Order: sequence, then C-alpha cells, then structure tokens
Amino acid sequence: MNIILKKVLPLLLAPAILLSFTTKPAPINFSGQWKLNESKSELGEFRFAPSSIKVDQKADAITVSRESNFNGQANTRTETLTFDGKVTESTGGFGNSKRKSTAKWSDDGKTMTVSYTVNFDINGEASELKGTETWTLSDDGKTFTLQTKGAGPQGDFTTKAVYDKQ
Repeated sequence: MNIILKKVLPLLLAPAILLSFTTKPAPINFSGQWKLNESKSELGEFRFAPSSIKVDQKADAITVSRESNFNGQANTRTETLTFDGKVTESTGGFGNSKRKSTAKWSDDGKTMTVSYTVNFDINGEASELKGTETWTLSDDGKTFTLQTKGAGPQGDFTTKAVYDKQ
C-alpha cells in the first residue's frame, strides 16, 4: 500500500499545485473624474452622452455619477453597481426616469459591461429603453471609452463616447 501511495500522491498533488497559481486578473480601475471629448466621440443623432462622469471603484462595487445637460437643464444620476450580479435601481436623469442596471467584468478584467433598462414617461406615455454599455480604458489610463448599444421608442442606436481623465 505504501508503494501505491508514493506513486499516486505525486499525481494528485501536481494538478493541485499548478491550479493554485492560476488566478483571475484584477480588473482595471476606472476611478477618477472624466470629461466628454466630443471630437473623438461618435454620438449619432441622439447625443445622450453625459458631459462628465465621476467614478469611484472598489473591489466589490463601482459608484458612477453622470452629469448631463438636456434642454438647458443640468442633472446628475448616481448609481452604485455591485459586481455580484445584483440589480441596482436608481432614479434621475431624463424626466426623473428609473434605471435598473447590472455590471459584469470580462474574464480578462479589461472591460466592464453594464446592462440596463430605463423606464420613463413622455407626455404621460410610459416608455422603455434597454441597452448595454461596454467600458474600456486605454493602456495609459488617460482615456475611457463608453460604447452603448440600445433600443427604445425611437429605434435602435449605437454610440461611442470618449472621455479624458481630468
């Protein structure tokens, strides 16, 4: 029995040792104050991109404050998204709309995807906007790109908003 144990034990330990060194890469950090660079952005006809975004990222959550100006009215929407897949609800933005969002990291930790649904009223009529945001950060950490794909009452849209770190 001792001979069998000597032969089998190394076969069992080798995978355990190798797997102990494989870890998931830490996600990049979007923390900071970001300002929209319209000349680098592709906003299309809807032009809903926030003029600035403030991000505070922790290991388990990210707090995002978006400042926008719509029809001369400035507003801010702040939400804290957790990385455990739970839905976050926030209010604000266009017409005090309600937004439900979830955040998820890519396997390599280089992009974050936010899936969202926004419910709002236009002239007393309920409407819904659904979409995804893909967040990426440049290698030097000075440029953050927010690619948005969505569908709403006016149809499908795609935007690319580029932000410079302040």
